[in-house]
Amino acid sequence: MKPKIQDVAKVAGVSPTTVSRVLNDRGYISSKTKEKVFAAMKEINYVPNDLARSLYNKRSYLIGVIVPSTSNPFFGELVAHIENICDERGYKVLLCNSLHEADKEKKYWEMLRRNQVDGVIVVTYNRGLVDKKQQFPAVAIDHYLSENIHVVSSDNFQGGEMASRELIEAGCKKIIHINGDASLETPANNRQYAYEKVMQESGRAPETYHVPDVAYLESNIDIIKQLFEDHPDVDGIFASDDLLAVRTMQYAKRSGYRVPEDLKIIGYDGTALMRSLYPDLTTIIQPTYQIAENAVDTLIQEIDGDPQAEKEKTFPVTIWRGETTGLVT
Repeated sequence: MKPKIQDVAKVAGVSPTTVSRVLNDRGYISSKTKEKVFAAMKEINYVPNDLARSLYNKRSYLIGVIVPSTSNPFFGELVAHIENICDERGYKVLLCNSLHEADKEKKYWEMLRRNQVDGVIVVTYNRGLVDKKQQFPAVAIDHYLSENIHVVSSDNFQGGEMASRELIEAGCKKIIHINGDASLETPANNRQYAYEKVMQESGRAPETYHVPDVAYLESNIDIIKQLFEDHPDVDGIFASDDLLAVRTMQYAKRSGYRVPEDLKIIGYDGTALMRSLYPDLTTIIQPTYQIAENAVDTLIQEIDGDPQAEKEKTFPVTIWRGETTGLVT
């Protein structure tokens, strides 16, 4: 039979109330008493009931995280940081991969709320996911979901400027930008706006190609092909995602372009994994740890009833110079 709290109390020689106070860290309990309770738990293999403790504390210490797909290096690195930071703050994470499906995101959102998580960190593309009037603690990363929800992201405009100026400094005359779905309402669109601003200031005509989803590389190859068919004289490409940049570089090399001699390429995200696998790729590095830490801390502040006044927080980006733009730090 599964041990109960009364069994722990009997072995430890204390009352069940004392055991409960130790488990829930309520009131003053001497170190000696705590040691006796923990020793008794270990002796009879007692495992605390987290659900019962959450009902007692009126907090589950669970945070839900919804992401499109952890197979994407950026989301994978982001989630790893979120899990580690939550653990340091005393929280566990329930992870949901939506696979970019709006219906699945809505189901996950409702499931997390029903399972009484304390709050949710959302990295999704669907603004209609969240009711505008909802008061449930939530933080969005790099996406606008509701007027009531805090947003955390990198400084996408700064990143777009840095990437565009890098290609100009490298001597590119015809620079094309590849971005995600333009209909999405996201801070990442600022990468394109910055690119357009820099092109216009430098007397170049901006040209942007939109892929349906940066995560699905096979479906994006048709857009990449079309880009080179329309502009065989392109000599600079700013891709708003490292996977897209690598895919573009691979196609260009198969088509006879030399990188960086004939074509210079810069990506965006700069995760540790991509820099390890493709160290030659010049890219804009998002500070994923700072983004994750701010998202977790902001959410915990909301859970505690003390939310930040700042509705949108951005963090500066940096550049990783590989060899694909021909410029070396």
